[in-house]
Amino acid sequence: MKLTMAQAIVKFLDNQYIKYDGEVSKFVDGIFTIFGHGMAVGLGQALDQDDHNLNVYQGRSEQGMCHVATAFAKQNNRRKIIACSASIGPGSANMVTAAATATVNNIPLLLFPSDTFASRQPDPVLQQVQQAYDLTITTNDAFKPVSKYWDRINRPEQVMTALINAMRVLTDPADTGACVIAMPQDVEGEAYDYPEYFFEKRIHKIQRRIPIQEDIEEAAELIKKAKYPLAIIGGGVKYSEAGERIDEFLNKYEIPFGETQSGKSAIKSSSKMCLGGIGVTGTYAANILAKKADLIIAIGSRLTDFTTSSKRLFKNKDAKFITINVDRFDAYKMDAHQIVADAKLAINALDEQLDKLSYKSSYKDEIKEAKEKWDKEVLRLKNYTYGENFETIIKPQDPRTVNEFIEKTGGKITQTSAILALNDFIKDKGIVITAGGSLPSDLQRLWRTDKKDAYHAEYGYSCMGYEVAAALGVKMADEASDVYAVVGDASFQMLNSELSTIIQEGKKVYILVFDNSGFGCINNLQMNHAVGSLATEFRKRNGQRPDGGLLTADYTKVGEAYGFKGYTVKTLDEFKKALADSKDVEEPVLIDLKVIPKTMIDGYESWWNVGVAEVGKNEEQEKVYQEVVEGRNEARKY
Repeated sequence: MKLTMAQAIVKFLDNQYIKYDGEVSKFVDGIFTIFGHGMAVGLGQALDQDDHNLNVYQGRSEQGMCHVATAFAKQNNRRKIIACSASIGPGSANMVTAAATATVNNIPLLLFPSDTFASRQPDPVLQQVQQAYDLTITTNDAFKPVSKYWDRINRPEQVMTALINAMRVLTDPADTGACVIAMPQDVEGEAYDYPEYFFEKRIHKIQRRIPIQEDIEEAAELIKKAKYPLAIIGGGVKYSEAGERIDEFLNKYEIPFGETQSGKSAIKSSSKMCLGGIGVTGTYAANILAKKADLIIAIGSRLTDFTTSSKRLFKNKDAKFITINVDRFDAYKMDAHQIVADAKLAINALDEQLDKLSYKSSYKDEIKEAKEKWDKEVLRLKNYTYGENFETIIKPQDPRTVNEFIEKTGGKITQTSAILALNDFIKDKGIVITAGGSLPSDLQRLWRTDKKDAYHAEYGYSCMGYEVAAALGVKMADEASDVYAVVGDASFQMLNSELSTIIQEGKKVYILVFDNSGFGCINNLQMNHAVGSLATEFRKRNGQRPDGGLLTADYTKVGEAYGFKGYTVKTLDEFKKALADSKDVEEPVLIDLKVIPKTMIDGYESWWNVGVAEVGKNEEQEKVYQEVVEGRNEARKY
């Protein structure tokens, strides 16, 4: 079958299917692209043909469209993807951040960045990066550190092994991430006589890895000896669709659990054993019990520094660790006893073993008391409003920020009350999206839902700018659910290009911009470590620093310019009215919330290891350094 390399890619992708738990489904939904000179007449010509069933989507920024594809795959539990392609040079380079985001989070993302001429004629081509010491280097070499598979096609027949290997990685639960196939623009149009069998329907089996019985028996013995075990629910529980089964297991043996950002909503928040988020952005309930725990059972978690409070959360020096993970690398974290297996199969096997041992944890009222204490704190944060005796939760270094913000915007909303009002409004019907900043911190602690996969956070790479694009990807994956993206003003400014794509695709989503005139989360980090408020608030230049008057913006107008229904809200009552009213409009919605700075939550029994200056100009800075050193000494070393 004589086809160009680009035509072969399209035909191949159109015939890829996956099989999971006996169900066969199409794997590749379509291709997102921003056409440029590297592939408009190569891959573009192939996509323009009528003999395929791939949807073609038009992005507005290359990073943004890849975030759409990542969110789409994540919400589909990694069983459906949208490929992405961009032109040579800046178009391809713009996808690097998104590739890293997908790889860190183990989300399948297939990228086709265009490349220079394999023939090197002409050379240099427009937008080519030249390196005199190595003529084979192009922009696309930048993808190598952030990809799980990387290839460059210099002959049209090479695409066959490249595509098959990409599918191997994309459908591997333990090794999935960004797969990059660089396409030299001359080779895109070169033809080859491809064997017809290459384009036959190919079904990739995503198989549940079976646990080794010896590992199960040893783990059961560890659990049997534990009085106060604690489980950590990670993203692997969600992708295994094991949440309900694991909840039964934990309730049966009275083992409480904390949730990571990726694991949240894998199990119902109303579960008796659910303590909410754990670690740096965790709840009091989860963190206080983690300090006492003598056994940690991490299920489908990478055990990042935020989850473990930089390995300082687990205060019991005799605590043991069990990890259940399909990835052997992650299973070895914290020097744990490893069960390298699918979460659901591992829990089934553990249950069978523990049942023989008649095990039960030794908790009495600790779980109930910890949860009740946290419930009282949530109620306080829900009722935290601006009034006569108002004080910010986090003490600002410069009090003028709060007063200036209220004076300029009229905004009198607190961040915690807004989040909890949204939670009450959505209940178990909608999906919430969040990414980098203080919002995912507060959401991990405060958000509660019994709707499966209704909490969609990108916090593995903490990629600001993910949220708006993700709203489209999640909605494409789940048309029936209302989708709310909760995004800070700084993150919104970084990347809101896909607002136009949302209009183009006719998807009604809700974009909630929490405006506090700055990078509030990092401003807190500065001040908590005795650093001045430097370039984290939005202020006009004043001498060497942007330290003048506070800058404000009208984000409602941004949404309205694209065709969104816009609302500007300055009080909690206005926000609640906007939420109710927005349900009845046809177009997508953007709500600009004027949120008082410093009304996000601070930590609960947690600590985070950050690099601080060993030499400071004052006693406060030296004190901060000594406190960090103390924390590092108390933390586990591996």
